[in-house]
Amino acid sequence: MLAEKTKKRTMTAEQLAQLSPEASRGELIEGEFVAMSPAGQMHGEIAATILIMLGQFARQHNLGRVYAAETGFVLKRQPDTVRAPDVAFVRAERLSAVTPPTGFFDGPPDLAVEVVSPSETLAEIEGKLLDYLDSGVQVVWIVYPTTRTMTVYHSLTAVRTLTINDTLDCETLLPGFSAPVQDIFA
Repeated sequence: MLAEKTKKRTMTAEQLAQLSPEASRGELIEGEFVAMSPAGQMHGEIAATILIMLGQFARQHNLGRVYAAETGFVLKRQPDTVRAPDVAFVRAERLSAVTPPTGFFDGPPDLAVEVVSPSETLAEIEGKLLDYLDSGVQVVWIVYPTTRTMTVYHSLTAVRTLTINDTLDCETLLPGFSAPVQDIFA
């Protein structure tokens, strides 16, 4: 997703949820709404590939739910931060036993995946990464389409960079899941 450089008025997660779809395409960062433009074709294709891989595996093994881009996760309150990773996973034990509630997911996902857009700055990528890790996300995947690499973060010190010759796994959250990185960029 491409972040616009202009910020709008301060608001809460609940106020963001009440906006019309055309006015709410973006994220809330410490109470400031940051508009986002739609993703490009390559970005969307990579995110969809990861979504399908994770979704099929998680459903088959009854491990939890996988969420598509545009799903808001409330990472922080007062001021509110609502991020929408390109792909997210939440473990089954954290999900409500009743029908899924409407509105944003109250809390972080267990896994957040961000596909880097050409116009995103390093500061924007690092901001997302820090928001995720600070809020309790266990694993963050940052996907770089131009270099065909991925960086896997369990923390700021437990980091692994993968190339198209490597295999992606996520044993801590999705035991048994693995996929050639090359397949993500195919």
